[in-house]
Amino acid sequence: MQNKKEFSGIFISNFNLQNFTNYIDNDVGFPLIETELAPFGQVTNILLGAKNETKHDFGFIWTQPHAGFESFSKLMNGQMVSLSTILEEVDVFAEAVKKYSSFVKYLFIASWVLPAYYKGMGLLDLRNDYGISNCLMRMNLHLADRFSDKNNIFLLNSQKWIESAGEEAFSSKLWYLSKTPFVNVVFKEAMKDLKSALKTVTGNSKKLIILDLDDTLWGGIVGEVGWENLKLGGHDFAGESFVEFQTALKALKNRGILLAIVSKNEEVTALEAITKHPEMILKKEDFIAWEINWDDKSKNILNLLRKVNLGAQSVVFIDDNPVERARVRESIPDIFVPEWPKDSMHYVKTLHQLNCFDIAARTDEDLNRTELYQAESERSKLRSSLNSIDDWLVSLKTVVTIEKLSKANIQRAAQLLNKTNQMNLTTRRLSEAELSLWAKQEEHELWTFRVSDKFSDSGLTGIISIHIKDDTAQIVDFLLSCRVMGRKIEETMVRIVLQFCISKGITKLIAEYVPTNKNKPCFDFWKHKSGFIFNEEQNSFLWDFSNVFPDIPQIEIINNA
Repeated sequence: MQNKKEFSGIFISNFNLQNFTNYIDNDVGFPLIETELAPFGQVTNILLGAKNETKHDFGFIWTQPHAGFESFSKLMNGQMVSLSTILEEVDVFAEAVKKYSSFVKYLFIASWVLPAYYKGMGLLDLRNDYGISNCLMRMNLHLADRFSDKNNIFLLNSQKWIESAGEEAFSSKLWYLSKTPFVNVVFKEAMKDLKSALKTVTGNSKKLIILDLDDTLWGGIVGEVGWENLKLGGHDFAGESFVEFQTALKALKNRGILLAIVSKNEEVTALEAITKHPEMILKKEDFIAWEINWDDKSKNILNLLRKVNLGAQSVVFIDDNPVERARVRESIPDIFVPEWPKDSMHYVKTLHQLNCFDIAARTDEDLNRTELYQAESERSKLRSSLNSIDDWLVSLKTVVTIEKLSKANIQRAAQLLNKTNQMNLTTRRLSEAELSLWAKQEEHELWTFRVSDKFSDSGLTGIISIHIKDDTAQIVDFLLSCRVMGRKIEETMVRIVLQFCISKGITKLIAEYVPTNKNKPCFDFWKHKSGFIFNEEQNSFLWDFSNVFPDIPQIEIINNA
């Protein structure tokens, strides 16, 4: 029996993409993609002729510049053509792409490249006035600029695919035989990038790297040689490689990827090395949590994930020890445990090749994510020191600010909609444009929730939406970031919707639960804490309007909706 495909995509090109779609059709890795190959050479007609009933989740456009732009082809043939003329043609193409982007959730465009054997103007090829490589660079940058206002269009760097195959990436023989310009290695790399992009836009990229210490972040066993004698920096090739690895990790942290430590060590000894070694790039404050002891690493990883309220599917575990890697793979299969090289000089390259840390948009929440999770650690400490959950909630001084969807928050709202898995009633995925259009319809209402407390401002972390028909309302979206789960925010969201329904004379409110392999926490909330009546046959929840939803005195509400 064939597995259900997670995505449907149409592939549009001015050359033969059959080999590319064949690889996608036969690849069993997540996500599975149902492909439709458009007739090649019909790019403009397809882009401008699209209708609202387009059935695909995404489009993928891959063109050769000399075949798609008459003015650029003239330049390649030695004729003098102004850059402005060529960029005008790029503008026409960009407008057609932007028009088509309204008919799919996501649109991926491969950047333009030329064969490595093509020398263009040779020594003068990067000249501003007539260099062909110079012109192609400007065309790509100009295209990227034209898409800067479209959050569902993504320009993919095809130069990486070409480099993976080396100077044989372009095949003259394949071109003349079948109008296929590239060898299969290029298509394989393109498929990897496409699948990584789809994971990213649907919230399946990794959020947390859990790291070992000895021979992973530094060279040597700190408990045996002392922090002063670790291989880290200095005039030593191995020490330099560990510094470069830490620098690469720090760059990921600055992009919003979380870092944590699970290590078999004495905690005092390990933290002393992190604090005192002058060549440490990563500092204590760069890690959201750590478990440093002699217990089983799988047990420590699970303890750490409970502390920071993250699922195993969000995690990459890096350890130089193959026995430890095998143990974690076997005991926590949802964690991604990559094979790791023995030689530290290959660490940076291996990290960059993981291809699982992409982001579809960059928000303030991304940039401050480490601080937000560190604040969560402080909340956990406070909770353990108080006698009751109510005392803890009161002491947090939580403020929930309610807002309607707007230009100011649409990017973060769409990101949250597409990334949230655990506390998510239906796991509906929409692009920014689709979400904005949906919320504007008269029968729809959508609220966003910002959460802050005395430790930090967690930002926009919740969404609830309803569809209204006559006197009935159905909750369409109910989702909340795992960072703020279990702090009465869920109940606050439900209460706000109930108050709205009562004010509008709505007499029936239902919520249909769509189960996934990740959103059981949402089901547990609705079944045990929402106050709704569960219908097991229909997998739905119904509110009895003769009941009164209790007040939530621990939460201060600011309603700006």
